[in-house]
Amino acid sequence: MKINNWLSNIQDWLLPRLCPGCGLTCKDPGQHLCPGCRVSLPVIDHGCPRCAIPYMHADIQGTCGACQRNPPAFASAVALYRYAPPVDHFIRALKFHHDLAMATLLGQSLATAVSNAPAHPDVIVPVPMHPARLRHRGFNQAVEIARPVARELGLAMDLDGVVRVRDTAAQARLTKPERRRNLRRAFEARRDYDGLSVALIDDVMTTGETAHHLARTLLKAGAREVTVWVIARTSSGR
Repeated sequence: MKINNWLSNIQDWLLPRLCPGCGLTCKDPGQHLCPGCRVSLPVIDHGCPRCAIPYMHADIQGTCGACQRNPPAFASAVALYRYAPPVDHFIRALKFHHDLAMATLLGQSLATAVSNAPAHPDVIVPVPMHPARLRHRGFNQAVEIARPVARELGLAMDLDGVVRVRDTAAQARLTKPERRRNLRRAFEARRDYDGLSVALIDDVMTTGETAHHLARTLLKAGAREVTVWVIARTSSGR
């Protein structure tokens, strides 16, 4: 680890990194963002412990009303940021401009955020893409984000134990009833998760329906508990 840090510092000195948020040089060794952009990150300080939806007021406590009325299949969720600038720019750069350096930046941030959790899962599962969409994009952004998380935390990453068998429409464009119908039987487990604690990893949680249906699939395959780790969360409820 010390050798890696030394090499990283030498690289930063020889080839200073440019902040992806503003384009200025990152003068702090080991930092991917400049101080100004780090301060501007839309961190979620207060949200629902079940679905991670951001709360507008700090005095709101406990599980949100939507999760109380209709609990998701996953037990809890962690979201680092609101889906707002500059994080939305980072995620779009990764997904649509193949900026894989963003996956490293976001994945390392996620690993740091969950590293102090009381218990780590047995395995992490990136939210799978349908093969047709994977061929079109060329990579799964959830997998690329999950790689540094698995590496930093020393966790196993399962890439083929559960698959997406239906090429579903984008959830954000659908009504709530359409979202639920859209994801029915979308996932299929190809292995036994008997007694395992699983963490799902994705870039953005919009409605929570994808994570809910994927968690149901894992629980039916024997998983003991499913949690969700995402980079960003929108303000949309389930």
